[in-house]
This record gives sequence, C-alpha cells and structure tokens, in this order.
Amino acid sequence: MTPSFERSSGNGHVDVEQAVRERYSAAARQTDAELCCPVDYDERLLEMVPAEIRERDYGCGDPSRFVRPGETVLDLGSGAGKICYIAAQIVGEAGRVIGVDCNDTMLALARKHRDEFAARLGYANVEFRKAKIQDLQLDLDRLDAHLAANPVRSSGDWLHVEEFARGLRETEPVVADQSVDVVLSNCVLNLVRTDDRRQLFREMHRVLKRGGRAVISDIVADEDVPPHLRADRQLWSGCISGAFRDDEFFRAFEEAGFYGVELISRQPEPWAVVEGIEFRSVTVRAYKGKEGPCLDRNQAVIYKGPWKTVTDDDGHQLFRGERIAVRRPVRANRTAHAGAAGRRPRIRLPPQRDPPGERNKTAGRRPADDSAGRRLLRPRRVLLRNAERTQGFVKSLGSGVG
Repeated sequence: MTPSFERSSGNGHVDVEQAVRERYSAAARQTDAELCCPVDYDERLLEMVPAEIRERDYGCGDPSRFVRPGETVLDLGSGAGKICYIAAQIVGEAGRVIGVDCNDTMLALARKHRDEFAARLGYANVEFRKAKIQDLQLDLDRLDAHLAANPVRSSGDWLHVEEFARGLRETEPVVADQSVDVVLSNCVLNLVRTDDRRQLFREMHRVLKRGGRAVISDIVADEDVPPHLRADRQLWSGCISGAFRDDEFFRAFEEAGFYGVELISRQPEPWAVVEGIEFRSVTVRAYKGKEGPCLDRNQAVIYKGPWKTVTDDDGHQLFRGERIAVRRPVRANRTAHAGAAGRRPRIRLPPQRDPPGERNKTAGRRPADDSAGRRLLRPRRVLLRNAERTQGFVKSLGSGVG
C-alpha cells in the first residue's frame, strides 16, 4: 500500500539529524505505519524476536538473508534491533552481531530485550553500540559519560572535549578497521545528511575485512529529488527526501572502493509516488578486496554468454567463447616487494607446454593488455566459471578478477 505522507512546510533548510531523531524517537514509543515498507521476513526467525521490537522496528528489505553462519555482522542504523536479532540466529554461537545507532530511545528498546533474547537463544552474541553510522570511530556512550563528568562551560572545556573525542577515535574506535565480515543496513542510509554520505561509504569500506561485503536495503528514486522536497522535514524523516537516485546509489559504492556491485532485489511497484517521482526499495550487495596492483597469475577465463561481450569493474573486456588472460590483485602485504619506485615485482614463469592433445589449441587466444599496454603472457591453464545467465560474471564475486 502506498503511504500517504503529511507534508510539512519547508523554509529552504531542514535539520536532517534533528528531524530523524525526533521522528524515530516517537516511533520507538508508538508504531508509525508510514515508516513501514512491506517486507517478508523468515517467520521462523522472526518468532524469536520480541513482539515489541517487531512492532516498532522499521525497514524496507531483509539484508539478513545474506548472512552466513560464524560471521561477524555489523548493522548500521540498527534501530530497535530486529535485523540484529534475526542475524544472531543465523550466525550462531560462533558468530557475532553488532548494532550501531545514535538514537537513545531506539537503543534503549533494543538493549532492553538483549538478555531475554540470549536466554531463549542459549547464547549471547548481540551487542548495541552508540555512534553515528557515518562515524564508526567515535563512541558516543563514552563521550556521554565524559561530558557528564566534565560539563562544558567554556571554549576551553569544548577544546578539551574535542581532544578527548580525537583520542577515542584513534585508540578505541567503535568498530575497528577490517573487523567485520558483512555490513548490513535496512532503510537508513537515506536518512544521513547528503554532505556526510561519502564518509558513510568510506566507513563501511574501512571496517570490512578483505573479501567482506556490504548488503544494503534502501529507498531510491527514479529521478533527482527537487530542493523543495528536500526541505520537507516529514519527507526527510519518512525516507523520501533523502532517497538516492538509483544510479547514484551504485556509484557511491564504486567511489568508496567497492567492486562487484550487484542489484539483488528491486521492488517492482513504487512504495511511494510524490510529485510524479517514484520511490522504491532495492537491495544491493558490494564487495571489498581489490586493492593493490594486479599481477599476471598465468590464468584465463572463458565467458560463456549470453552477451557478445562484457566489461568488468577494472575495464577488462571479456568476449563470449574466447579464452581471455586475466590478472589478480596483490594483497596489501605483498605490495612492498614492488620496490621503492613502485615497479611490479617480476615473476619468473616456466615455458608454456601444452598438455597432450592440446597442442595447437592455444591459437586464437586473446591475451589481455595491462594498464601500460603490454601484452600479458599466454595463459597456461583455463579456468571455467559457471556464470548466471543474466550476470555474465566468470569469477565468483567474492574473489574477483584482477
């Protein structure tokens, strides 16, 4: 059902954080139907979640479906904790779930049921931390405690607070670098101020382990949201005015260093239409791990189709039915061997010998060029990867092609 939004008068400027804080604090106390986008959760997992949380937790998708046993999960904008409590059952006792939110009322609701949930589950693997999702370094619980003990009465006091916050970020971040397997978020990124969004995506990338992934459900628009709608407090806090334009949502992942960005689901009918602009839910998955220069690994792939040609995130062009030499990125701890001038390390490879019955079959292979235009060595073995019919990827997204 398309929601009917009550419009508020805008004066050209809206305090996004205040509008969101007030709306969601009220929604933690009493259900706000306009914040709900229909989502089908796993009923078996949902039964374990306390009823109060089910009724007052809001979202537009279910990224928890893409969590695996034993993983460390970070939920950005965890709210009342529904996704965290669902994910906790999936990761199991060997896994861990961390919810991050900066709304005190929502955090209180999520934390209220933690012990009860752990007792029913048989183990405790969920925790909730207070921080802004665009700043996963500053622990706001620690900062609150410091301010309670050291009230700010002068500019000197304020400078002391700034120094204390800087120390927290550097020595005790809320979420450490490369400490998370998967980052989830459910209809929250659109609530972040536009000016803070680059930092938001960089923070997601920072906390993920190499090979980790982000699975994000959010609201996107099919065209730019005009300024007068962005100045509407009710629409901002209702996940409308802050919606990403659909193509810009994908670009934000790419610019932060993610690769293999994939649209997992897209709501066929719009959730809301405001002044002719369609707003709908999407879920996107993106990976971390292609940092560093690419080196020849003496490998090749065959793209099976159905398209005539496809291009990957590094600009490698794959031709249907042809063997294409590929390279893989070097792990960060190996780049030091490239030398002070940044030259790629030389790898000596034995001469190629075709296996019995394969002689003359190497003719027609198309060697890839590196960034300097140099031809790469002819591959010694061919890796065949099954590709989804509509995706055309020849390597699993989790490992990547360099």
